[in-house]
Amino acid sequence: MTTPIRQIFTGPALLGLILSVTPLLMSSWITYYAVTHEAQITQFTSTDWALATVICSLGCAFALMLPTPLALIFGYFIGWRAVVPLFIINMAAILLVNLVVRRLDNDRVRRLIEENPKAARILARIREQELKFIFFAKLSPALPFSLTNMVFSLSGASLRNILLGGFLGMVPRTLLAIWTGAEAHHIRTLLDNPNQDASSQIAVVVLLVVSVGGLVSVLIKALGKAEDKGVVEKS
Repeated sequence: MTTPIRQIFTGPALLGLILSVTPLLMSSWITYYAVTHEAQITQFTSTDWALATVICSLGCAFALMLPTPLALIFGYFIGWRAVVPLFIINMAAILLVNLVVRRLDNDRVRRLIEENPKAARILARIREQELKFIFFAKLSPALPFSLTNMVFSLSGASLRNILLGGFLGMVPRTLLAIWTGAEAHHIRTLLDNPNQDASSQIAVVVLLVVSVGGLVSVLIKALGKAEDKGVVEKS
């Protein structure tokens, strides 16, 4: 009984659970803090925002914060000046997750996947379009930021592609959140209803449709090529 439980609750599995649940709880607390301390936050200096950027980079990396609520808050308080700190937060978080996960996992998950010939073929085909796959995954507002970082790291994806695809995919989401925050008049209304404006709702839907369409397209091609290779190998 103990062995199956240990097999299920491996380091990466527990980390995945933490990366899914903890950011939601912490983001709720950050939202509450921003609402109840709006006056103090408006008095933040450049040094304060720089310190907040460092803290939030670590928070996003270790599944303590979600980047979209942060983008809304940064955008609300400092407008378009939030672009640079938010991209620093996103990129630093992606890099830190990659380094930590690879050190903990030591390629065990990748080797486990490659023990299954069909899964190995599919993974190999996805790697042929790795940058595109990561881009579409990061473009989706529905996929958890930290969890996708962990999955890409566990799969053995190139760090260059993870960073570049993550950057390109996060650009539209981050700019949309900053714009929404900058246009808001009340922090409580913004955080309770971040997509109340019709244009922001349309933008979110477009991002979802494009990301899902792109991911499905990459997966269909990967599955098709993997099946073709399997048939050739059998023959």
